[in-house]
Amino acid sequence: MSGKLTPAPRSKPLKRPTQARARFTVQAIFDTYVRIWQRDGWARLTTRAVALEAGVAVGTLYDYFPSKEALHSAYVRHCIETLIQAVQEQVVQPADLAWPQRIHLLVQLLGGMHDLSWFHPDMMELEPLVAEHKHQQRACAEFLAMWRRVFDACTDLPQQPDDSLIEALHLAVWGGRRYAMQLHLDERRMQHWAREMELLCVARLRGLGI
Repeated sequence: MSGKLTPAPRSKPLKRPTQARARFTVQAIFDTYVRIWQRDGWARLTTRAVALEAGVAVGTLYDYFPSKEALHSAYVRHCIETLIQAVQEQVVQPADLAWPQRIHLLVQLLGGMHDLSWFHPDMMELEPLVAEHKHQQRACAEFLAMWRRVFDACTDLPQQPDDSLIEALHLAVWGGRRYAMQLHLDERRMQHWAREMELLCVARLRGLGI
């Protein structure tokens, strides 16, 4: 036996919302989930309480999330997708940004300076309950693809980084954020960290080909 915790089958969401009304309902569930989690803590949180406070039928919530672990898993996925979409819209799509500006915005978003979702240290403590290794590998692959799209948009960058450098930059930024969350760094220290991280990334990219 490996000793690793394996998420139970009920820790997986049953389906994803596709229509606008369903997406609105699930967003209301997520918002309520975060509010109750912040207020009452994970141990006291129940799916029934989330459904009642969100104003949705308990059965409707169970259609998507058979347990609070499944709800948490879906919320983490929602946070990741929201972050990647923000990078696409704010960093990749604008046509008039110089490459250092794109890196600045990317690090700001990944570093949590413009938090779009409620990332919290408790998420990492709950990872063994909801995330198998393959899920973490998939999330990493999605982030690396996001970084590649950013660099593809950096048409004024003298030389494109290779995949190993992209991975190193991502691990430095994202890993740094996760550790900073565990340390509960205040906003001032987080801003300083993000600025130094940006300078390191820009300096490394300027040195390509030298």
